[in-house]
Order: sequence, then structure tokens, then C-alpha cells
Amino acid sequence: MLFDPPLIEATLIQRYKRFLADVRLSDGTELTVHCPNPGAMLGLNEPGNRVWISDSQNPKRKLRYTLELMEVNGPDGKTLVGINTMHPNKLAAEAINAGLIPELAGYEEMRKEVRYGENSRIDILLEHPQRRPCYVEIKNVHLLRQSGLHEFPDCKTARGAKHLNEMAAMVASGARAVMLYVIQREDGDRFALARDMDPQYVMAYENATANGVEALAIRCKVSTQQIVACDPIPIVAS
Repeated sequence: MLFDPPLIEATLIQRYKRFLADVRLSDGTELTVHCPNPGAMLGLNEPGNRVWISDSQNPKRKLRYTLELMEVNGPDGKTLVGINTMHPNKLAAEAINAGLIPELAGYEEMRKEVRYGENSRIDILLEHPQRRPCYVEIKNVHLLRQSGLHEFPDCKTARGAKHLNEMAAMVASGARAVMLYVIQREDGDRFALARDMDPQYVMAYENATANGVEALAIRCKVSTQQIVACDPIPIVAS
């Protein structure tokens, strides 16, 4: 996934009200930009962090610019983190089409945002005439608190637990269901659930996987030019 037009470097002043951030450009101009991330963004919100924003090039948009990347101090040094939760679906689709996720290969059709369950939409539905339909729910991951270990979630997510319960129901009805965690940073080599952040989500995950829901994690390579889903990493016990 290329950033086009190119991103603009800035410095974070503050992130607030979940969807807003103030940044300072290199010439001293201060802007309020859209922060496309409803989570806590734990460990990413330090004032003074280098950030990169995209320009919608739409002067009529209420907030013309969008926060895309942050450079943060991880356990093993500075790293780039993608914070836009609108990107993982596209990154997952690119990875599936490129054959980077063998477990999701071999389907003829990919549909997105398909209604299912109780007033929900599945991120990706994979279909093939000779195979069970495969429901793929995608979550964005950017939390890393200890060396090498990516985690999800970074705050409570009742909606995430609901999705897991609905996926388990799809398996019970005869379909496949896969929980795919897309990690928008590259400084870890394994993934786990953050039980202390949301024990209810972890309980829903454990119930879902015990009832046939599959779980996968894929790590992305992040630069100021592009984000590319590159390789699966193991899921370990939390």
C-alpha cells in the first residue's frame, strides 16, 4: 500500500478526543488533523514524537490532513508504527491476493463488508464453489510493551468480543471463520492477547477458538513511502 501523494513529516503536539491530533510542521505551522484510530494508542501518544500525515487534497474536508505514522520509542529502539485503522483491511486483501497467507489461499472470490450475524459486517468474505465460505475479521495491532511481543487489544473492546461470538456462530452453521491480526509495525516476532487490557475479550477469543474459529497474525513492513504486509508470526499464550 503506497502513500500517494507522499506523506508530510510533522511533530506531535497532542492527541485528544480520540479522533483529533495537533501537529507542528517543519516551518512552524500548527494543524489539527484527523486521527483515524478509536483505541487508546497506548505508548504512541507522547508529545514530541515524529509523525507523518497524509493530505486528502480536498480543501472542503473539515480536516484536510490525516495522521498516518508515528515514530515511537519501543523496547529495542525507535520504530515506525502505522496508526490508521482504515488500512488493515486493504493490507490483508493485498496479502491474501499475493499468497502471503497460505491458510487463506485458494478462494475464487473476495467480497468486503458483507452483512452477517446480528447487524454486523465481516471485513472479508472468501468464497469458492467447492469450499465452505470463509469469514475473515481483521483487527489492527500496534501495541508492543515488551521486546518482541505484539499485543491486542490496547483497551477494552466490547465490539471485538461481539465479533468473536458471531464468528463462532458462523462456524457452528458450517462456515469457516478466521480472526486475522494485522500488525502495523515490524519490531516484534510473536503475538499475544493483552489479557490485562480486556479479560472479557480474551475470554471471547478463547471460547471462539475452542469452537473452531481460527486465528492468524501477520506483520507489516512500515516505511514513510508504503506499508506492506510481509510475513505471518506465531500467536503465543497470553
